[in-house]
Amino acid sequence: MSLPPLVSDDAQLSVDEVRRYSRHLIIPDVGMSGQKRLKNAKVLCVGAGGLGSPALMYLAAAGVGTLGIVEYDTVDESNLQRQIIHGQSDIGRSKAESARDSVKEVNPYVQVNIHELRLDSSNVMDLFAQYDLIVDGTDNFATRYLVNDACVLLDKPYVWGSIYRFDGQASVFWSEHGPCYRCLYPEPPPPGMVPSCAEGGVLGVLCASIGSIQVTEAIKVITGIGDPLVGSLIVYDALEMSYRKIKVRKDPNCAVCGENPTVTELIDYELFCGSVSPEAVDAIVDSTISVKQLDEMLKARERGEKDFVLIDVREPNEYEIVKIPGAVLIPKNEFLMGDALTKMPIDKQIVLHCKAGTRSAEVLAAVKGAGFKDAIHVGGGVLAWVNQIDPSQPTY
Repeated sequence: MSLPPLVSDDAQLSVDEVRRYSRHLIIPDVGMSGQKRLKNAKVLCVGAGGLGSPALMYLAAAGVGTLGIVEYDTVDESNLQRQIIHGQSDIGRSKAESARDSVKEVNPYVQVNIHELRLDSSNVMDLFAQYDLIVDGTDNFATRYLVNDACVLLDKPYVWGSIYRFDGQASVFWSEHGPCYRCLYPEPPPPGMVPSCAEGGVLGVLCASIGSIQVTEAIKVITGIGDPLVGSLIVYDALEMSYRKIKVRKDPNCAVCGENPTVTELIDYELFCGSVSPEAVDAIVDSTISVKQLDEMLKARERGEKDFVLIDVREPNEYEIVKIPGAVLIPKNEFLMGDALTKMPIDKQIVLHCKAGTRSAEVLAAVKGAGFKDAIHVGGGVLAWVNQIDPSQPTY
């Protein structure tokens, strides 16, 4: 589907800019007019992480005149495997500031606006209104639905991408011309069903593959060239090196962009998506201990004063990276499938932990539902253990 250009071409290019963008200017479909549109464009990138890194750098290199960066996090060493906009010397710095500096190094002619805030229903509308197009580089469902609904209500196009392990997806959602994100995914997955990249991992270079698609689509929408992915979904499998293009139709019953929308204003997206299930929320009440309490319990067990079984519900590859001494590995899925429940001791208290506490909360609900009422879990998981008890171990 070809669309008219998103912005006008009334900008002027300096002699230096003409030299810089010469390889664009000699492409007939882009030319001076297209490059002027890029200079006129105001693009907001939500996130300066895995997808935001290549997206921001290529948007800047392409000559987008104004780039906004929404990011509230700081650079962590584990980011550097994929978030190429940051470097070793940026560890501990604001991601927004680090990204801004890298963008300015790529292209000093770009105006960079940083928004160091957590995007939510109270600020998203005012922020998005300042830009022509949104590039979504988020990694959680609550923010994706927030971005989608705000863009629909403001009639803004946005370029979406998603990555996990070796797989990626990308599309352009613009309710004026096609479906929105809710047309593709009307409801979020059940809490805990889809692991995040922090839980499941991601091949670093996959970010570049999907991020470059996002920038390509942004350029097409801004300049009005080619056929943007409005109404189409690209699915990329890095292991098979395959791309599939799937048609996505506008849902007439969509809650936000349908004929009779039920979502006419922003909602509570954390509640809508839920980080943990209601059963897990109930299960952890009065059944959560700190890592310091666990440390005391382990010491008491060594003295023969207390006996319990400590179960790590992460995946085997995570267990190889770092572990709490004395923990037995039984992955979460074995509990949810019921296999592990039949093997639980009836004469010992069950203590569960994971990476940060979310998965162990879900398992705790299943274990309590099976009759082990005195079971507990460790808030903060192995990350809290390393931070507070044994900092000699690595985190991930």
